[in-house]
Amino acid sequence: MIRLENILTPGRSLVNAPGGSKKRALENIAELISREVPDLDKQKVFEALIAREKLGSTGFGNGIAIPHCRLAGCESPVSALLHLDAPIDFDAIDGAPVDLLFVLLVPQEATDAHLELLRQIASMLDRKDVREKLRSAPSNEALYQVVLDVQNGH
Repeated sequence: MIRLENILTPGRSLVNAPGGSKKRALENIAELISREVPDLDKQKVFEALIAREKLGSTGFGNGIAIPHCRLAGCESPVSALLHLDAPIDFDAIDGAPVDLLFVLLVPQEATDAHLELLRQIASMLDRKDVREKLRSAPSNEALYQVVLDVQNGH
């Protein structure tokens, strides 16, 4: 089974990430991922995320969004986690602005394992205590550590 800490890195965990707008946040995500995973093209990542949002917002409520998509050229799942410097409108189901974004990119031929990852992310973010820890993490490393702790059952 793929575990979240194997697809998320401290370098792709950002606190005080600039928000601005949904489009801007997705641009920042694409930039971050292409910088960390040079094989992935920034424009392609951005376009794939935007295309997915057009099918329906990935804003899940409680200030959380889980932008995710399949991506040609993506060999294995890649994740990123951002806590924005200010909440943004994300067309979430509950109408609440979003400040936590947990991103998941999976290969074009997505499998049950990838759906399982999405489920893991959603169930983790469903917990109020976890959301509070993520929101109060003072550094990128601390943000990443919250995910590690949750994965390890703390």
